[in-house]
Amino acid sequence: MPHVRSIWNGAISFGLVSIPIKLVNATENHSISFRQIHTEDGGRIRYRKFCELEDREVTGQEIGKGYEDSDGSIIPITDEDLSSLPLPTARTIEIVAFVPEDRIDPLQMDAAYYLAAGGAPAAKPYTLLREALKRSNKVAIAKYALRGRERLGMLRVVGDAIAMHGLLWPDEVRAPEGVAPDTDVTVRDKELDLADALMDTLGEVDLEDLHDEYREAVEEVIAAKASGEAPPETTAPERGGKVLDLMAALESSVRAARESRGEEPEEEAEVKRMPQRATPRSSPKETGGKKSTSTARKKTASSARKSTSKAGGGEKKTTAKSTAKSTAKTSGGSTAKKTPAKKTPAKKATSRKRSA
Repeated sequence: MPHVRSIWNGAISFGLVSIPIKLVNATENHSISFRQIHTEDGGRIRYRKFCELEDREVTGQEIGKGYEDSDGSIIPITDEDLSSLPLPTARTIEIVAFVPEDRIDPLQMDAAYYLAAGGAPAAKPYTLLREALKRSNKVAIAKYALRGRERLGMLRVVGDAIAMHGLLWPDEVRAPEGVAPDTDVTVRDKELDLADALMDTLGEVDLEDLHDEYREAVEEVIAAKASGEAPPETTAPERGGKVLDLMAALESSVRAARESRGEEPEEEAEVKRMPQRATPRSSPKETGGKKSTSTARKKTASSARKSTSKAGGGEKKTTAKSTAKSTAKTSGGSTAKKTPAKKTPAKKATSRKRSA
């Protein structure tokens, strides 16, 4: 594999067949790393290794490995101690079984590698293993040693190459105990229908279209500061409030997903609250009462003027009699003093008629 640096050379053991291979990283890390600096002058911060017994800095040649026992004591372990271990998988990827791919729990997946054929003699057996994996629709389970420990791996076909996924040992995967809700929850069919509708609306995606927006934003900040410009301003994403109604949240999610895809919002078959048949919010009961009273007064005054115009010259007597009667019924002599004031509108109305 040209222009690709191998991290490990060995062979695949396939029964009595040995396939020379080179182990190549199948993934690469694009995340942006930062250095620690002194904020006052920008100087790099570096770590030095000190021996706590001699209180002095030591070099890499003086540093070895040790295992800390339960009582705190350190047991030195040398490279010779580890090299003498009986590891049959050292420099060898030993295939031990072939199983259906769905037998592998994704939780066991670890780092991924490509296995490159190690020269022309490896081309034929490499192709044989690749085609056998294709035809069987199975993956190979293998053991191998890397960085001082034995590991488990899964070999599968990717394009025209064989890839190997490092696997965690089964006892390294935790059981999901205490993770799921410990309360009884009932999910209604309507809620499931809305969840299905949301899944259908979101649909599928081409993974090639997905990218790291955060990394791109950091790169823009670095480029701006390197050129002496102000970093670009970014708006914080809107955070949803507390979900109080699951149905409403699902309906809103479906509607937003459809709008983001440019689809016309569809009418949902759902139960909606009917608007209340109350007085409009802008017209409270008290205000409405005042308006109706003033309207009634206007109508009364209008009708009074009409009756006045019809009555003609006998208007004074009619007004005087009605005023006297209402005064007598109300409160006798004390109210009678106010009678002339009530006669005043009648006189004014009469005078207007005569002048007209």
